[in-house]
Amino acid sequence: MTATTTVRHGVRVLQLSESGPAIAGESDATDLLGEAYGAQAEIVAVPVGRLTPEFVRLSSGVAGAIVQRFVNHRLRLVVIGSLDHLGPATGPVADWVHEANGGDDLWFVDDLDELDARLRGADMSTPS
Repeated sequence: MTATTTVRHGVRVLQLSESGPAIAGESDATDLLGEAYGAQAEIVAVPVGRLTPEFVRLSSGVAGAIVQRFVNHRLRLVVIGSLDHLGPATGPVADWVHEANGGDDLWFVDDLDELDARLRGADMSTPS
């Protein structure tokens, strides 16, 4: 997978490029986890364009399987970009996004600036 590793506000982030294979299920998540461990990353940032439409079709179980792999391995997954092209982000999907953004395991952000802002907020509770 094409990715770069950066340190953003003291956190190592494996950032996938916009182009590349789709993240469509557990095996893809496993590949990402291996790459993240190799990069010693704490966060994997995935552009929304790399996700398949099944990701927001919650009844498919794809999102749950992918996210659970990350949770089990104590890595944070960040989806970057609007979910609009995958389908309507309303109802249960909007509720899920809102709930996820209130936690630590999965974040949905519009862009890297928003990720930086979230990480800065997390840094505030950490002594300098």
